[in-house]
Amino acid sequence: MLKFSVECKDKYTKARAGFFHTDHGEVKTPIFMPVGTQGTVKAVNQEMLANEIRAQIVLSNTYHLYLRPGTEILEKAGGLHQFMNWEKPILTDSGGFQVYSLAELRKLKKDGVEFKSHLDGSNHFFTPAKVIGIQRSIGSDIMMPLDECTPYPCDFEYAKKSTDLTSKWAVLNKEAFVNSSPLYGKEQYLFGIVQGSTFKELREQSARELVALDFDGYSIGGLAVGEPTGEMYDIVNFTTDFLPEEKPRYLMGVGRPENILEAIERGVDMFDCVMPTRNARNANLFSWSGVLSMRNAAYKDDFNPVDKECNCYTCRNFTRAYLRHLFIAKEILALELASIHNLYFYLSLVTEARKRILDGSFYEWKNKLVNKLSVNINSFTEE
Repeated sequence: MLKFSVECKDKYTKARAGFFHTDHGEVKTPIFMPVGTQGTVKAVNQEMLANEIRAQIVLSNTYHLYLRPGTEILEKAGGLHQFMNWEKPILTDSGGFQVYSLAELRKLKKDGVEFKSHLDGSNHFFTPAKVIGIQRSIGSDIMMPLDECTPYPCDFEYAKKSTDLTSKWAVLNKEAFVNSSPLYGKEQYLFGIVQGSTFKELREQSARELVALDFDGYSIGGLAVGEPTGEMYDIVNFTTDFLPEEKPRYLMGVGRPENILEAIERGVDMFDCVMPTRNARNANLFSWSGVLSMRNAAYKDDFNPVDKECNCYTCRNFTRAYLRHLFIAKEILALELASIHNLYFYLSLVTEARKRILDGSFYEWKNKLVNKLSVNINSFTEE
């Protein structure tokens, strides 16, 4: 069982600071997990990720790693940690969302999902047991079970059928997990995924059924798929009331900095999102005063760092003018420097949130920062 401890609860909200231990190290929460879908966080090397950005745990993708390089290669390498030279914890999602996103290329069945590879069109079939087996081959510290992510919007009948299927698969995932063993001598853990779309009745049903199975932690899935932001916050706040205090809670695929802060307030401990690296590659950089577009003409002769409050490698060594030059010149270094900055900002954000929870100032700090981040969006004209 995953050892998770809550150190402190905020006096005015459901926010909490905690930590859990894995065989690859300790993780302090709240935490943001950089996304390394195919065994790499885009444009950032492992040394920079660990020592400069100070990532405590990264996320990789079961679907993508299964297709390429494949479980045979991963097992020969001794697992993903060895393959990618990453000594800290790894969480793998089940690949269910990626299969869901294939739309016409997938066919849902009672015992699993049939799909065609986006790489070569080859046919594949995921069952709960197979997905657990793939993650044993990967050797991730935390696994996600196979589930179905409902689209938004969907009607109650569809959501009910989907939630029931996810609960059925959860039993099979847990059985496969219990009846198998780690391949590389390191303990692995399994989270459950609460589904139910935006229907509170189904969210409660899903949460109660999963809690009865006693997973190591609980994820909230099926959000950030198009529903209004306020509705997402409402569902998160509702759902965490049904999750055990002594287990970590993970909101999947979220999101913007203000989304993360609002979810922390509602009792969530773990986050992942492609936004920091994807936005970086598009020259959009996060800062403590809003989002800046590095292609903006206003930065042509601006020799300030991206963010004077930031102490990342990029801000310590380079200016807005230089980053703008790199993006306009289409230099690869632009992607690296921007990705380093955005990931550093996200990790700094959750680190500061943790500090504020511990010292009792979270609620006031969070409200002021959310207001600033929500309205101060840079909109200079590009050349």
